[in-house]
Amino acid sequence: MILALSKFSSVRIGDPEKVDRILNAMRKAGPNTVQVISDFDMTLTRFALNGKRCPTCHNILDNSKLISEECKEKLKDLLSTYYPIEIDSTRLVEDKIPFMVEWWTKAHNLLVQQKIKKDLLATAVKESDAMLRDGYQGLFDHLKEQNIPLLVFSAGIGDVLEEVIRQAGVFYPNVKVISNYMDFDETGTLQAFKGELIHTYNKREGALLNTGHFEELNDRHNVVLMGDSMGDLTMADGVQNMDNILKIGYLNDKVDAWMETYLNSYDIVLVKDETMEVPNAILHYITDSK
Repeated sequence: MILALSKFSSVRIGDPEKVDRILNAMRKAGPNTVQVISDFDMTLTRFALNGKRCPTCHNILDNSKLISEECKEKLKDLLSTYYPIEIDSTRLVEDKIPFMVEWWTKAHNLLVQQKIKKDLLATAVKESDAMLRDGYQGLFDHLKEQNIPLLVFSAGIGDVLEEVIRQAGVFYPNVKVISNYMDFDETGTLQAFKGELIHTYNKREGALLNTGHFEELNDRHNVVLMGDSMGDLTMADGVQNMDNILKIGYLNDKVDAWMETYLNSYDIVLVKDETMEVPNAILHYITDSK
C-alpha cells in the first residue's frame, strides 16, 4: 500500500513502516471495526480553487447578504487580528487558546446582532463558493456502503456545515456532526449559540463532552482521522479502547514553516492537495478483504 500511496505527488510519510503496519492491521480487522473522524473546513472542503481561497463555514455567512457591510468589516478585522495567531508556528498551542476563545466569541456575538433568519441559511450556502474536495462523492458513498460511521468534528457552524453537505447530496445516515450550533427563537431568528464553544484548539474537550457518541461505537477500535491543523489531532480522544489510529493531515498553507511539525504529528501529510484521492485509496484498501 505504501508503494501505491507514493504515486500521489502530494504525499509525505515520516514513518512508512508504521503506516504500513496500521493499514494492514485495520484491513485485517475489517470495515466493521473502523470509524472515520474528520475536520470540516479545509479538510473535507477545499482550501483554494485557482489560487483563490474557498470559504469556511464562518466565511459563508461573513460573505453573504445576511450580514451588514458594517458587520462584514468588523469580522474582517477579527480575521486579520486572530488568524495570524492561529497559524503561527512559533507559538505554543496553550498560548493561542485565549486568543481563539476571544475570536470565536466576538464573531458569534456579531452574528447574533445580525438577527439571522434560519430559513435563509440554505440560500447563503447555495450562493457561496464553498465546495467539498474533489472526490468527496466517492468518500461519502463508500463509507455509506460499508456502513462506516463518519464523525464530522468542526469548530465552524454546524447549521451551515450541514447545509453544505446536504446540498452536495451526501448527508447520509452514517454522518454525525459535532460543531457550534445556532440557537433560533420561535420566529426562526438567531438569538445565541448553543452549548460549549468549540474552537480550533479545544477539540479534545469537545470529544470528551460527547462520550455518548463514542460509547455507541465502542466496537469500532480503528480510527481514520483527517484534519488540517494541530488542533485536529485530539478529535479522537473520546474513542474507547482504540487499537489503531491513522492520522491524515492536509497541509494547505505555510508548507515550509509547518512541514516538520506535520510529519512529526500526522502519519500521512498531504501537501496542497485539493482532492480526496488519498483518503479514498486508503479506505478502499482497508475495506478490501481480498
